[in-house]
Formats: sequence, structure tokens, C-alpha cells
Amino acid sequence: MKSAIYLTLTLAASVCMPALAPEMAAQQASTQSTLPAPVRSPQIPSKAKFADTEYDLDRIDLYERLDRELTAIAYTHGNTLLLLKRANRYFPEILPILKKNGVPEDIIYLACIESTLNPRAYSPAKAAGIWQFIPSTAKQYGLEVNEYVDERYDVEKATAAACRFLKLLKAKYGDWESVAAAYNAGPARISKELDAQQASTAMDLYLNEETTRYMFRILATKLIMENPRAYGFSLNADQLYTPMEYDILEVNTPVADWPTWAKKHGITYSQLKDANMWIRDKTLPNKTGKTYRVKVPKQSSLHRSTASKAVYNPNWVK
Repeated sequence: MKSAIYLTLTLAASVCMPALAPEMAAQQASTQSTLPAPVRSPQIPSKAKFADTEYDLDRIDLYERLDRELTAIAYTHGNTLLLLKRANRYFPEILPILKKNGVPEDIIYLACIESTLNPRAYSPAKAAGIWQFIPSTAKQYGLEVNEYVDERYDVEKATAAACRFLKLLKAKYGDWESVAAAYNAGPARISKELDAQQASTAMDLYLNEETTRYMFRILATKLIMENPRAYGFSLNADQLYTPMEYDILEVNTPVADWPTWAKKHGITYSQLKDANMWIRDKTLPNKTGKTYRVKVPKQSSLHRSTASKAVYNPNWVK
């Protein structure tokens, strides 16, 4: 009797199991899909170099400050991806100007953290453009800033102005890390703290949190942009923003209406503004007859299918 009951139960189980198997498999797969992806701390190198200085990260304070910024930037995926994409457009424009002016190429990472290479960047402190000049400093270093023209948004002119400012700071402090700190906090504050703390470089100063982090944000950005794949960033070449090509037209007269001017030259007002963000109003009085160089995008640059496919740094893509 017991054998018959056992046989009956076994047969019943064998009939039910195939029906239950897909449901169990689905539940198991669902459980696996909800498991979090592994989160790994970025590897900190033993040394890091910026411009002409190499830093030994065996020093605990330097190691931990870089670790904080590298971790933060590596996991701020959206902004870091946008920075890599924009770099393909703006590095070819900015780096030659730095080189021409005798400024180290690594200074470009200062612009990266100031604005994420967003040429429209504008801060609550009224700093504008890729280099984030405030109006008074911009004017001091030769940029025109008014309601019609704001050359802080002109990448070429703003970069040249930044070079003039940075070289003056370098002559004052002698090292580029102090230059970077002074760019962020202002020369007066850095000079005061160098004296008060009896330090020779801003890297050894105890400052407000923003400026303390500033130099290490530059170092972290450099590390990621030199080798994005090492920090989990993977882009295809066609995902980078394409370099733009322009016809340059000189304008030394008033412009009654920029939208009409743009239409006459075969582009929209929006495309004119994207190429010339220094234009701040729909008119240009230009009472002095100053000559402005206006960029008109070539038609081939306005479409992904015909735009340049150049990749500035092969390390940025798979």
C-alpha cells in the first residue's frame, strides 16, 4: 500500500514539475536582475603630474584628496560623458592657443572643471563662458563685455585672455598649482594664506573647501580624460561631438537685425548664435566701427552625415 502511494506521489510530482519550471526560472532571473551592479573604487596612482610638477601620493592628505575627486568625477557619469564628447570639438581650438602663449597643455583641465567645456556656462557669481570670467576680470584682460557683445563667450578670445591672466599669476607664484588656486579663489586670498601659513605652494595650504578641492579636481579630470576606459567610460567615435568648420566674415558696420543677417548667409539665427555666442542681442550698434569676426558654419558641418569624423584623442573611444 505504501509503495502504491509513493508511486502515485512521484508520478504527480513529475507531471507538475515541468509546468512549474518556467515560473521558477523566471523568478530566479528576476531576483538576479535586481542585484546591484558592482561599484568599484577608482585606482589611485602612486604619482600624479600636472604641468611641470609631479606629486608623490604617498602623502596621505594628497592621496585622500585625489581619491575624493576621482571617485566623485568617475561616478558623475552624465557630466563626465558630456565633457569627453565636447572635448573633441574644443580641445583642437583651445590647445593651440595655450601652446602659442607658452601655457602648459594641462591648463586645459582647468577650463574643463570650470565649465565642463560648456561655452554657454554662466554661474551665480556672474562668471561666464568656458573660462568663467567675471565681468571685471574679463575687461581687465582685454575682453569686451556689454549688452550687445560679450567676448567671454568667444572661445578663442577668452582663451587668449585666460593665458594673459595665468601667465601673470605664474610670474607671481612660480608654480602652476598656486596659479590654479589663485584662479579659483583670487590672488589676494592665496597670497595672504601663503604668508599666514608659511607655505611655498598652494598645494600645502588649508583653504576653504572649494579651493582645497580645486587642484585635485583638475588632477582627477586629467586622469580620466587621458584614459577614460580605465574608469569605465566607453564611447564610440560617432558619439563624440564633431569639430565645426566655418567661413569667417568680418563685420565692421552696425547690424540692424542678426536673424536677418543669418538668413541672408544661409543659416538660422540659432546656428549663428551657437557659432558666435559673444553676440548677446539681436542688433549690433557698433558705433566705433570695430571689426568683428563672425563665424558662419559651413553647410557640411551642420549635418552629422557630412561633418568631420576626426577624433582628437584615440584614447577617448573604444
